[in-house]
Amino acid sequence: MDDTAALKKTPLHALHLSLGARMVPFAGYEMPVQYPAGVLKEHLQTRAGAGLFDVSHMGQVVVRAKSGRYEDAALAFESLVPVDILGLAEGRQRYGFFTDENGGILDDLMITHLDDHLFVVVNAACKEADVAHMQKHIGDRCDITLLDRALVALQGPRAVDVLAELWADVAAMKFMDVRHCRLHDISCLVSRSGYSGEDGFEISVPANKAEDVARRLLEHPDAQPIGLGARDSLRLEAGLCLYGNDIDTTTTPVEAALEWAMQKARRTGGARTGDFPGAARILGELDNGAARRRVGLKPEGKAPVRGHSKLYADAEGKTEIGEVTSGGFGPSVEGPIAMGYVPVSHASVGTQIYAEVRGKYLPATVAALPFITPTYKR
Repeated sequence: MDDTAALKKTPLHALHLSLGARMVPFAGYEMPVQYPAGVLKEHLQTRAGAGLFDVSHMGQVVVRAKSGRYEDAALAFESLVPVDILGLAEGRQRYGFFTDENGGILDDLMITHLDDHLFVVVNAACKEADVAHMQKHIGDRCDITLLDRALVALQGPRAVDVLAELWADVAAMKFMDVRHCRLHDISCLVSRSGYSGEDGFEISVPANKAEDVARRLLEHPDAQPIGLGARDSLRLEAGLCLYGNDIDTTTTPVEAALEWAMQKARRTGGARTGDFPGAARILGELDNGAARRRVGLKPEGKAPVRGHSKLYADAEGKTEIGEVTSGGFGPSVEGPIAMGYVPVSHASVGTQIYAEVRGKYLPATVAALPFITPTYKR
C-alpha cells in the first residue's frame, strides 16, 4: 500500500514535482523538504537573495463577530489568548498563542485586524483542533471560517524587489503590515512577515491561482524555491519556536521566553488583565519569573546536537538539567546551534553546560537569541 496516498496535497504540489523537489510527509501533507540545489544552498539563498516557500498546509481562518463589530470579535478572541487584540490597528498583524487552563501553549499563531474581522493563521498540525477550540469557546459570539486558500512565503533581502515586480506599492509596507492587493490580476492578501529572520512576505492566494502567482515570483532571477529543510534551519538561526518542538502544552509563554508577545493591557494592572486560560500561572510567572527558560545553545566543535538530547550541569553527566528542543547546523552561523530548556540558574548567556551526544557529554555555551541579526523592515 502507498503510504503517501493518505497524505493531503497543497495547491502547489504539481509545481514542486516539476521543480524536482524531494517530497516528505509533514503535518499530514506531502511537502517539499528540498529541491535539487540542496538544503545548504537554499538556506544561503534565502539569506542573500529571495526564497519562495509553500506554507499552504497552514490554516487560514476568519473570525467575525455575529454582531459585525470588530471590537466584539477582538474581545471574544482575547478570551483565548494573553494578547492585546482590541488595540491592534487595522491592517496590522500580531504574534500570539492559544493557552490552556494550566498556562501551556495549545498553538502559536498570527492574528491580523482586517476591516471588521480577524484573519488568523494557525499551524498545520493544529488547525482542526484550533478551529474546534474557537468554535467551542467563542462560537456563540463569532462565526469561525477555515478558508480554502494557498499561502506562500517570500523571504530574504531581495524579497521586496521580487514582489515589487508584481505590485510596486509593496515597498511602502512595514514589518507586520497587512494589505489587500492584486498580483498578476489575482486578488491576494500580503503581510510583511515570515519565519526566517529576514525581511519578507506571506501571501494568501486563491487555491486555484496559487501556481500562477508562484511561477510569476520564481521568474525573477533572485527568487528560488525553498523546502522545509532550509525553513527549519532559517527559523532556528532566528531563534523562532516550532510548535511541537520548542513549545507545546508543557511549556508556558514565560518559560518559552515569549513575554514580548504579551502586551501591557493583558498583564497585571492592565486594562483587560486575566481573562484568558491559564492566567493565574502566566501572570504569576510574568511578575515573578519561571523556574526554567528557553535558551540558545552553541555546542563546541562541529557535531550538531539534535532535539531531545539531554542537558547536564557537569561533564560527567551526573546532574540532568534539561533537554534540547531544536538543534542542527546553522549555515549562516557556520556551526552547530540549538535551543532548549534549562533552569534559570543555568540560563545566563555564557553559562557552560553539557549535551549528551551518542554517550558523550559535549560542552555547550548558553547563547543569546537570535543567533543572527534579523533584517525585518521596521
